Parts: sequence; structure tokens; C-alpha cells
Amino acid sequence: MKITKALLKRKKIGVLMGGTSEEREISLKTGTAVLKALHDKGYNAVSVDAGKDLAYRLVREEIDIAFIALHGRYGEDGCVQGTLEVMGIPYTGSGVQASALAMDKIAAKKMFRFNGVSTPEFGIFEEGRKIKGINVPFIVKPATQGSAIGVSIVRKKTEISKAIAEATRHGGPVLIEEFIEGRELTVSILDGRVLPIIEIRPKEGFYDYKAKYTKGMTEFTCPAKLKKTVEKRVATEALGAYTALNCMGAARVDVMLDSKENPYVLEVNTIPGMTELSLYPRSAAAAGMNYPKLVEEMLLGVGLNKI
Repeated sequence: MKITKALLKRKKIGVLMGGTSEEREISLKTGTAVLKALHDKGYNAVSVDAGKDLAYRLVREEIDIAFIALHGRYGEDGCVQGTLEVMGIPYTGSGVQASALAMDKIAAKKMFRFNGVSTPEFGIFEEGRKIKGINVPFIVKPATQGSAIGVSIVRKKTEISKAIAEATRHGGPVLIEEFIEGRELTVSILDGRVLPIIEIRPKEGFYDYKAKYTKGMTEFTCPAKLKKTVEKRVATEALGAYTALNCMGAARVDVMLDSKENPYVLEVNTIPGMTELSLYPRSAAAAGMNYPKLVEEMLLGVGLNKI
């Protein structure tokens, strides 16, 4: 069946937001903005807080399609996607496997390596063992968190213990990653199409949780001022990462550009933030899509064969 806007407007759309992860508040902001955009476009949409009773609520609300606006564990990691698959409810974004791989930064980096995508050197912290093969400065981060939660830059060996403790506090394995000094870029992708690249310049420190979600803490340039050859390489690496994980729909790929203008993929975000400060809508706007149009395009890319 060919999917049209008219067909989608006859369906009831549940915007899945909130959830139980540490990124709940950001998800609520994303979901609220998405819900308003769908209403503005004339869709029958309702909010669904994705708690432990999610399956019950989806049945009670008679949801036909899920627009996933969740971030972090139990929303971005394949768990909700698996629930929706079992229930036969089509949903936006990547499937179970791609979501799980992208959320696990260690697994994702292994996939990048296997598929020839450039990514910084990395290792896994193990209790009682020295960190080998990666010299300071390096990055310490929880392998299964988003929004830069628990991330530290270690510039001196005396900072290692504190950084490890902070990352460990958020659960799961800890990733040790080579620090790439250079320009921070992010590449938005929609259904395999690369949107204008953004350069990120925090006014202090690095692009951590505070810099991400506090207005005025970071400067952005979109499109990023890059040589055409460099822009092409960045886009190729980002799309390579998207493809390596078998992503679908909307995704955002974080990339570092070193002093020699070599791009390195850090990670893939399969459910990019959609708040007023988020990067994905900013990139789409530079491509000529306003916020409601972007949300509609994301909806049109849902698992259409299931409707």
C-alpha cells in the first residue's frame, strides 16, 4: 500500500515521550514539540508517557503508529522498538538491531571498524587493570548513555580515577576513547539523505550536558564552513556509520575533524533531540524544512509496510 499524508491522517499516532531514563526531561521537551507539530499539520496525535505500562497504554489508547521521541535507555536502545514489533505497531526511526548497536558505543565502534568507517582509537575499562594503548588526553564515557551524561576529558593521569568513577556511576561498561583535538561537527541524516553539516563551538569546556541544553552556552554554524572536499569526506564517513548500523529514518552522527582535516566518527544518535535548542531541526531548517515539515517527513518514513 502506498503511504500518503491522507492515509496517515486517518491513523491515531502516539508520541512516545518521557520514559524512565536519565534523559526523561529532554525527552518530554522533544515529545511536546513533536506533538504540537503533528497537531499543526492536522494529525490525530496523543502523548504517551513510556513507562512500565507502555504496552497497556498503547492498547488502551488504540495507537496505530508510534512516533518515538524517547532518549536514553529503554527508549533509544531497541527495547521499545522490540515491544512495538511484537505488538505490530509501526514506528519512526531505526529498528531494534540498529537502535541497540548505536546505543552501545563499544559495539557501534566495532561495527565502524569492520565497515571501514574512521573512528578514534578506543578501549574498555576493566577494574584492576591499567589503561593501555591510549595516552592522555583521552575521553572517558559510559558506553550506554546519551546527551554526554557521565563524559569526562582526562588530560592528566591524576584525573583518571575521578573520570572512571563518574562514568561507572551511570552503569554499564566504560569506554576509553582517544581524544581528537579539532573541530566538532554533527551530521544530520534523514532517510539516507545528508542534511547541512553543523559545527559546534562551546563557549567553555566541551559540548557536555550543560552546553547542550543551556541557551547561549554554545555557538553553532550551519552549514559548517568547510572545504568542499572536506565536506564530502565528512558526509561520506557519517553516511557510512549510518549504513554500517543499518539505521533508518532520522539519525545524527557526531564527528570530530582533526588538525589535518581528517574526520572521525564518534557515535550515531538514532533518535536525535527535537527541542528548540536541538541540532537536528537546525540542520533541517538549513535544508529548507521548517519544524512541522521535518516532523511530518519523519512520520512519512515510518515502517510503511506494516500499515
